Amino acid sequence: MYFSRRRSVSQCVLLAEETCRQLRKNMRPLLLGVLGCSLVLAVQGFYSASDDVVELNPSNFNREVIQSDSLWLIEFYAPWCGHCQNLTPDWKKAATALKGIVKVGAIDADQHKSLGGQYGVRGFPTIKIFGANKNKPEDYQGGRSSQAIVEGAMNALRSLVKERLSGKSGGSDYSRQSGGGSKKDVVELTDDNFDKMVLDSGDVWLVEFFAPWCGHCKNLEPEWAAAASAVKEQTKGKVHLGAVDATVHQGLASRYGIRGFPTIKIFRKGEEPEDYQGGRSRSDIIARAMDLFSDNAPPPELLEILSEDILKKTCEDYQLCVIAVLPHILDTGAAGRNGYLEVMMKMAEKYKKKMWGWLWTEAGAQMDLEASLGIGGFGYPAMAAINARKMKFALLRGSFSETGIHEFLRDLSVGRGSTATVGGGALPKINTVEPWDGKDGELPVEDEYDLSDVDLDDDFERDEL
Repeated sequence: MYFSRRRSVSQCVLLAEETCRQLRKNMRPLLLGVLGCSLVLAVQGFYSASDDVVELNPSNFNREVIQSDSLWLIEFYAPWCGHCQNLTPDWKKAATALKGIVKVGAIDADQHKSLGGQYGVRGFPTIKIFGANKNKPEDYQGGRSSQAIVEGAMNALRSLVKERLSGKSGGSDYSRQSGGGSKKDVVELTDDNFDKMVLDSGDVWLVEFFAPWCGHCKNLEPEWAAAASAVKEQTKGKVHLGAVDATVHQGLASRYGIRGFPTIKIFRKGEEPEDYQGGRSRSDIIARAMDLFSDNAPPPELLEILSEDILKKTCEDYQLCVIAVLPHILDTGAAGRNGYLEVMMKMAEKYKKKMWGWLWTEAGAQMDLEASLGIGGFGYPAMAAINARKMKFALLRGSFSETGIHEFLRDLSVGRGSTATVGGGALPKINTVEPWDGKDGELPVEDEYDLSDVDLDDDFERDEL
């Protein structure tokens, strides 16, 4: 602002004050806009359009990843997760280094739970490699530095190229026409086979009633096929996806009151069919199918650790195995032990949707296991949860009760809680032991000695001499 030298000092002061007022008035909307943008960016997540990390969500995941020939490294994160926040700069740096070579993506799995559930994400951050078979990604097991991430990506890329050179397609092993799924996994249902396959089955069915001329049905077809393949694998064939051509099998369509296409209904044994109310993407369909599977699945079996095979199979087959070390039977009796086992079975039922493994052993029976988990110093009963893929474990610090165990497992399921490396970096040696017979313990019987033939008086006399 230009000030004339002819103005008095008071005039200059008044003019300056007015100028400041005008500046504040004019700048206020701009400042609010800047603050608003900052708040929006803070809420949106860790990555922006200027980064080389591709932000993924249910609306673009199929197009960007499943139908792509590229190798993808994808981070499933939650905005509140401290480990995820620490990973962000290295993830961005790795994405820039791999630009044009390997795709690097990120999914806010706290917001988009359907995608996280589809790929079995239980903690944050989880990194998966989507390579040759996009429907069966591999867990990334490397370090979290940018250098380690790049090396892991290049190793995966070399493996993919080697597979293609050997004559494999390098893409998904599902049909391209169905967008990453296999039509053979969608069961064709008819007037003749419907009752036997669906109504008389103890399994859960999601059935699509379609018309060949229906545009929405054609759009749903690849999503339905891809979901059918994934659901078949993840539920071990306990949940099925079927399809009925309602223009051919009009008896079925009439029986279930089909008025529009596509219509999806859920069938469970002994219950009236219900309308499917979810989304039409494969991730939505899979998420609903997995919920139905969990609701109808029995609680996981609680196994005593009797051999190395039991520990190895349980911990390697499940993402997490929960292990309790219970007091010796002489310390609790059968009633006390059954009380602890009942608490564990209630927790197994509560967390059955996680599909974890559940094990127990008696204190002192598996000393190498106790040592590898650092259990000895906390007394009994004790509990640990092991991720055998990462060879990490966490210890229950609270009470061995429904409340204490629930808080422990809840924190683990959302990526909280402190973890440590399993001693020796591998599952320990396991002793083969006999199973508990369900009875109270008995003290060992001591041998009785007959002292009638021993002349104690002579011995005492010799001692005195």
